[in-house]
Amino acid sequence: MIITIGGLAGSGTTTVARILSERLGISYISQGAIFRELAKNRGVTLEEFGRIAEQDDTIDRMIDSRQKELAKKHKDLILEGRLSGIFLEDADLRVWLKAPLDLRALRVSERDGIGEREACDLIKERERSEWRRYKSYYGVDLEDLSVYDIVIDTSRWSAEEVCEIIIRALELLQPH
Repeated sequence: MIITIGGLAGSGTTTVARILSERLGISYISQGAIFRELAKNRGVTLEEFGRIAEQDDTIDRMIDSRQKELAKKHKDLILEGRLSGIFLEDADLRVWLKAPLDLRALRVSERDGIGEREACDLIKERERSEWRRYKSYYGVDLEDLSVYDIVIDTSRWSAEEVCEIIIRALELLQPH
């Protein structure tokens, strides 16, 4: 089964994908981790790399086409990334995680060891960059959640509870 998990920075996508991977015994691949690794390899910050990607669409297109290739190669896989649910239309379950900006900033500040104000500013800058790129490159509007099978507000439940919701949704999809 192919599961996609998308959401904005700090919504819990990586945490949920990791836990779900352990619970289901299937691999997960984080598109955000790939983007971060590419930025690190170039010796630039995530924000700087986002600005580079605004000028060079091959970066996003390479990451996005890689998702499709990985989904074809694996029978069971969790793909975690902002556009995974959009590009993998035939995924068995497409999930979007959401949370209020202040909570996402708190999570990012704790994860990255920075202040909440700085985390909030970085999230806003990153989202502006991504929204411009995705709209320009693919015509994608990240506010349109209609492609997702389920949207979960992660401010309401713990990561483990979010995984329970996803597992329950998967069970409901199974033929009886």
